[in-house]
Amino acid sequence: MNISSIVVQTLPENVEKVIAIIKENSDICEYHLHDPKGKIIVTVEGKDVEEDIEKLVDIQCFDHVIAADMMMTYQEDQLDEEFKKLEAQSLVPEILTRENVDPRTVVYNGDLKKRF
Repeated sequence: MNISSIVVQTLPENVEKVIAIIKENSDICEYHLHDPKGKIIVTVEGKDVEEDIEKLVDIQCFDHVIAADMMMTYQEDQLDEEFKKLEAQSLVPEILTRENVDPRTVVYNGDLKKRF
């Protein structure tokens, strides 16, 4: 299951209208709080990220909504599975999995112009 937070932006004079629309669509999202300047915080729940994004798009289409953007997402069931995939594919450099690494021994391969 996914849980995502979304910030909805509207004009200050439309805050109460948008909150009412959000509450009427409780199958899409859950209202939590707002400020008088027009920011409204909601959460959505879905079986995966795709369902969360579908709900985000629905919210973006509500009347008086200027913008709605996903701020954070939590993937409860998928997190352990993703760690297993990373470990199996050896995509994580070995040095990042060792404990007590002396940072002076790490070779820097970034931008040489900014190298000290």
